[in-house]
Amino acid sequence: MASATRDTQAPTRARAAAVEAADLDRAIDRAVDHLFEIQADAGYWWAELESNVTITAEHVFLRHILGNTDEAERARAAAYILAKQRADGTWANWFEGPAELSTTVEAYVALKMAGIAPDRPEMANARAFILSKGGVEKARVFTKIWLAMMGEWDWRGLPALPPEIVLLPSWSPVSLYSFACWARQTIAALAIVMDRKPVVPLPAAARIDELFADGRANADLRVPATKRTPRARLFLLADRVLRAYAKLPYKPLRETAIRRATRWILERQEADGAWGGIQPPWVYSLIALQFLGHRLDEDGPLAKGFAGFYGPQGFSIDDGERFHLQSCLSPVWDTGLAAMALEDAGVASDHPALVRAGTWLLDEQIESGGDWLVRCSAAPGGWAFEFANDVYPDTDDSAVVLLALSPLDLDPERKSDAIGRGARWLVGMQSRSGGWGAFDRNNTYTWTRDIPFADFGEMIDPPSVDVTGHIVEFLGRVGRSTSDPAVRKALKYLRREQEEDGAWYGRWGVNLVYGTGAVLPGLAAVGEDMGAPYVRRAVEWLLARQNSDGGWGEKIEGYYDPAWRGRGPSTASQTGWALLGLLAAGEVDHPATKRGVRYLIETQNAAGGWDEEAFTGTGFPTDFMIRYHLYRDVFPLMALGRWRRQASGAPPVAKDGVR
Repeated sequence: MASATRDTQAPTRARAAAVEAADLDRAIDRAVDHLFEIQADAGYWWAELESNVTITAEHVFLRHILGNTDEAERARAAAYILAKQRADGTWANWFEGPAELSTTVEAYVALKMAGIAPDRPEMANARAFILSKGGVEKARVFTKIWLAMMGEWDWRGLPALPPEIVLLPSWSPVSLYSFACWARQTIAALAIVMDRKPVVPLPAAARIDELFADGRANADLRVPATKRTPRARLFLLADRVLRAYAKLPYKPLRETAIRRATRWILERQEADGAWGGIQPPWVYSLIALQFLGHRLDEDGPLAKGFAGFYGPQGFSIDDGERFHLQSCLSPVWDTGLAAMALEDAGVASDHPALVRAGTWLLDEQIESGGDWLVRCSAAPGGWAFEFANDVYPDTDDSAVVLLALSPLDLDPERKSDAIGRGARWLVGMQSRSGGWGAFDRNNTYTWTRDIPFADFGEMIDPPSVDVTGHIVEFLGRVGRSTSDPAVRKALKYLRREQEEDGAWYGRWGVNLVYGTGAVLPGLAAVGEDMGAPYVRRAVEWLLARQNSDGGWGEKIEGYYDPAWRGRGPSTASQTGWALLGLLAAGEVDHPATKRGVRYLIETQNAAGGWDEEAFTGTGFPTDFMIRYHLYRDVFPLMALGRWRRQASGAPPVAKDGVR
């Protein structure tokens, strides 16, 4: 009788397992096909990098200031901005985020410049919100700079930024190199702009008197402190001194500083016309050059820089009805992640799609120097985020690219050389703490966060655990272990940085799920004991954050509100991160892991990808958030592929040595 019972139940269990395996295989195959379909002929992947509407509004401002307004494009930009407005009349910095004053101010001004009548409900609602928050006087410094350039804010109501800062030596704790690369590029250009104080007035119909809570004549022009700290108050005092200095008739070093800043800027313009591959230093550099005498209608850096916004690899997205601008492009990052996902899914290392991707990535390796050389003596060998950004390679992109290249069937000599140079550059970029920053080594001057114009986001590039986790994972992939000096330093850093509840902070992704999902695979790759108490605390943290639907999610509000630490509606990308962490810790058979896999299978869309409106990428935590449109496709596929491999007992993606 017992034997008969076993015979009856065994086929049932086998059928259930087969259905689940078939579902998994089908989901992976569809996701793989989807990535194949969207790969560019040249071999790269490149999806939209979405941010908030200020990037598009500021392009409207830029065109006005440069004197080349395109009325039709401005109307399409207005259509895009209106499409992103919420029902209460406001704009946020991320999907379903809180209403944001400066973003709403910039959107309102751009719409008015485009001819949207102020009595329309959309404008009236936005205006009511702005006034309820104190009007333009309460907007951030960078919004006021744009308004000042268009005659809508008084230059006297802005902090000082003396160009002489470019004359300070790089070894000084106060210099351009005290700031992160994105901030130093912006500061160099803004120093010229704020010295020249250009004003290109708006037409009367576009002026914004109605946004001053107590009237324009009564505007409060005092510069507020960025924080309520003694150091911030000291910087306010220094700001008053610098503004008094700016009024002096004789400033002996001013023109020397302007010339040095101009040369510094021109030396860093990229082949595509951009600066740093990101919007802020790019637009301010163009404005600085305009008011230094460069012309848009002549061949030169200004014309080249403006043209860079357009073209087949430009930052603009225009469907004929709506126009908007990306703050940055992410083809190298996207390609590295997509290749990793396909490798995890079992696509052969010599598959033409992967060979094309690998060859393209090899071509993108940077062999020239950049600002990182100020504090690092390693030979070049990294990769940047964008199509063209040779001055600013970053360690995170480099680690992901190297992880992607490692198993590929490429020219062995060329691949070995590229991986070797990349590994040596990464090790050379390790900070003294044992961790890695994204663009610079030992960029940790926290005083920069307290200067009066530091209200737009992070000013420095200190080591972060997510970047460090990716680099440690790569080092493990190429055979380095816990006995390696660089790895040992990194592991000590990671243990110091672990949060009290077991999670790790996510600097470049939202948030603790991202950080934890990046660190655990790194620990496993270098042979760390995944049963160690600190590792198990991280695993238990992930398990405790799973949602009832089987997925994981984390709201951006978790950066400042403990109630949302690791909590939020499930998303495809964050579920992928959590599963990558659990799988690295050996939890392949845990019920929570299987529920997560089932969640991804069941939420896959008809195209083979996943739907995700949430912003899960981070530029500056809460100040500038990003929606990477490829995240929702690559991270779920990574997780499904790794789970299938581990559940079947197959070995991980092959290691590759370094010459």
